[in-house]
Amino acid sequence: MEQPCTYTFDNQLTADVIQVHNWGELPDALHRIGLQQILPTLVLVGGASKIAESDLKKLQNLFVEIIAPIAENLGIAVVDGGTDAGIMRFIGQARTHINASFPLVGVAAIGTVIRPGIPCTNADAAMLEPNHTHFVLVPGSNWGDESPWLAQIGSHLSQELPSVTIVVNGGEITWQDVGESIKAGRPTIVLSGSGRTADQLAAAMRGEEADQRAIELVASGLLHSIDMRKEAEELASMIEQILSSSKLNSAIHQA
Repeated sequence: MEQPCTYTFDNQLTADVIQVHNWGELPDALHRIGLQQILPTLVLVGGASKIAESDLKKLQNLFVEIIAPIAENLGIAVVDGGTDAGIMRFIGQARTHINASFPLVGVAAIGTVIRPGIPCTNADAAMLEPNHTHFVLVPGSNWGDESPWLAQIGSHLSQELPSVTIVVNGGEITWQDVGESIKAGRPTIVLSGSGRTADQLAAAMRGEEADQRAIELVASGLLHSIDMRKEAEELASMIEQILSSSKLNSAIHQA
């Protein structure tokens, strides 16, 4: 495990960062960047590619008006892939827009991201999202290497408290991310109408023809579907229902 450090981004916001090399380092690493408190946790997976412009705006509004405020009101941690694109950008910007205080933790494979002030030789590497509060950089040089870490960090942060995954759009790596959340036993909300992987999962839940991977994931019984175009308020209710005991449990845990 490397020494923790602080990144300062062009927007003058800072994030606590640590790089880990193996699973055994993870609990101590989280503590060393200030994530000692056990919190109910929301894991975000997917993307925002090939979405119509009108739906893209609805999706951005969903983060500003529902997802970020719920995270703030319930006092939860949010975990995602940490790069400056798609839903990771949306949640980062939404957190700053509402002046929230919830931890926003990016989990990324070390070889896939561009770090401030550090040379990068990977032409496919992405910038880190500058509104996140913490980053855990994990082993790997390929997109998708972070998937098991993303799911397990969600579990480490929540421990016995509730957690939930939200799936938006997404491509091939999203199948891995959803599979890892299911393996962790985490309830998973699919935003139907957001496209690609999310829509395949929603189709399988309706009993329609779908990717075989979707059918197998639906069989877990952990997936729930919400139409992002019609049922935005229902999304808020479902998240609150899954995490409904979080405030009481958190108070008991800290007493």
